[in-house]
Amino acid sequence: MPVREDFLASSDWLAGHLDDEHLRVLDCTVFLRARPEGGPGYLVETGEAEWLGSHIPGSIYADLHNDLSDRSSALRFMMPPAAQFETAMGSYGVGNDSKVVLYDRAGNMWAARVWWMLRAFGFDNARVLEGGWKRWTDDGHPVETGPVGRAPGRFTVVPRPRLIASRDEVLELVRSGDACIVNALNGAQFRGEVAPYGRPGRIAGSVHVPAIGDAGVVDPRTQTFGSVEEIRARFIKAGAEPDRRLIAYCGGGIAASSTAFAAVMAGFRDVAVYDASLSEWAADPTLPMETG
Repeated sequence: MPVREDFLASSDWLAGHLDDEHLRVLDCTVFLRARPEGGPGYLVETGEAEWLGSHIPGSIYADLHNDLSDRSSALRFMMPPAAQFETAMGSYGVGNDSKVVLYDRAGNMWAARVWWMLRAFGFDNARVLEGGWKRWTDDGHPVETGPVGRAPGRFTVVPRPRLIASRDEVLELVRSGDACIVNALNGAQFRGEVAPYGRPGRIAGSVHVPAIGDAGVVDPRTQTFGSVEEIRARFIKAGAEPDRRLIAYCGGGIAASSTAFAAVMAGFRDVAVYDASLSEWAADPTLPMETG
């Protein structure tokens, strides 16, 4: 069974290691706002203003929306080219010898997304801050304001393409049934009662393990992950098997990264994120979906 502490950093541990010269702490917050005029989709707002106003001492703001997403894609938050990711991580002071702790202010899914990207680009020495910004401040740890300077890091990627699933792979697996395809959205979205990504519902045949909520891998009240045993049982109940391919998806690969992170932490060995998720799938009427 994996060791939870290999994936998560406690606030007390981080507070005691802030002086570590190899440590890099990244605030990964992004906010999704409802459109004032209504309609599908969300408005994206970076968390940089909140980071400038108050952050973990020495942390750098990692701009997922602008720096860490493919600028050539019409879809949001897609995996960037390797060279772009290398440049961005280097600008944050992250090198291949760094120890990285990731946090956010919105239930860990943004931090988990950057964790998944680092993993997909061959970097394993990263952890998510348990409970994120909420736990850090609730525990009374110090904060600071204003910009932070870091010397550039030397970051080189070693891509692991199996960690990112494509539309074609997902479609093949829907037809063959040779993988467990997991929807990480909330219950209303899974059932198709609301449709922020276009067509309502879920990828046909997919099961439900949400990123956050009472049935999710993250407790919405504490913003902490469940135990490894609880998470593992949740996936197995949904139909996942530790040695079978598992692909997590959501609207655009963010909540899916949190569910995928939890699956890896719980010992599932062949896990991927469908990067484009419903932003791509729901827009194509030839791709199978279901509701209810």
